[in-house]
Amino acid sequence: MTLAIETTALTRYYDDLCAVDHLSLSVNNEIFALLGPNGSGKTTTVLMLTTLLHPTTGTATVCGHNITTEAGQVRNCISYVPQDMAVDIRLTGRENVHLFAKLYGVKNPKDRTDEVLAVMELTDRADDLIKTYSGGMRRRLELAQALVHEPEVLFLDEPTLGLDVAARKKIWEHIRGLRQKGMTIFVTTHYMDEADQFCDRVGIISNGKIAALGSPEELKARLMKDVITVRIEGQYPDHPVDAVSYVGQSGDEVTFTAENGSEALPHLAKTLESRGVRVHAIDLHEPTLDDVFLQAVGPQEEPHGFSDAKFRIMLRRRK
Repeated sequence: MTLAIETTALTRYYDDLCAVDHLSLSVNNEIFALLGPNGSGKTTTVLMLTTLLHPTTGTATVCGHNITTEAGQVRNCISYVPQDMAVDIRLTGRENVHLFAKLYGVKNPKDRTDEVLAVMELTDRADDLIKTYSGGMRRRLELAQALVHEPEVLFLDEPTLGLDVAARKKIWEHIRGLRQKGMTIFVTTHYMDEADQFCDRVGIISNGKIAALGSPEELKARLMKDVITVRIEGQYPDHPVDAVSYVGQSGDEVTFTAENGSEALPHLAKTLESRGVRVHAIDLHEPTLDDVFLQAVGPQEEPHGFSDAKFRIMLRRRK
């Protein structure tokens, strides 16, 4: 069976900086989410898989085609919706999609344009200029563009970033509908609740390597502990406390795990108070994907000191 996406020791360096480090991964007939802090290698991975960036070493295939030696075949069977807006606001919705249909050489481009606009519930606004569309409507239009040539694999980079709750829900309804029709969807997102609720499997990447991989349920089950979140003032001194394990701090929230949270919680509160740590709130809950993420990558923002801005500067230098 040909896998939708398969990578073997996929690696990418920028000068002496390793952005993706021997990544081996298989994705097929599922919604797969790649999660990670800023600079962890998510964008570089997607750019390599969509043939926009050559790997330094290693190999990858998409729809059975090598991303380096068969880039044209890869592009014919995929679509990529980047994080930044990819529609022309000077055109109508119908004109945007029809343009993509013609670029892909779609048979009966007018009929196919009408079809995907209907799927994305945009028929009533198809002849309006894009500048009159809401953020959610523009994102649905981008999906319509991406689907016009019926790709086998769809790459989505932060598909709901900046949208309100209702718009986010609508986008995910459409994504799940595509999954039910047999499409493989590879998505990056910072919304842990979306990955938890809508994705079949999740890969957490840190420092260019996969730190955790599995379904959301499997990853949460691996913690096998209760989670205690404490909102404090200042930085936690990271001193050991009996009956709990320190996971990390993100902002003013410090996370601990415990075998028996209800018994450990009062002891933890008393210990923190005795050490002069000012506690504003304390919460006990079952593990979430946020807890898995924090345990996998730690409280980091930009591993290797590598940021998206620095990545874009490097790309410009190579043009």
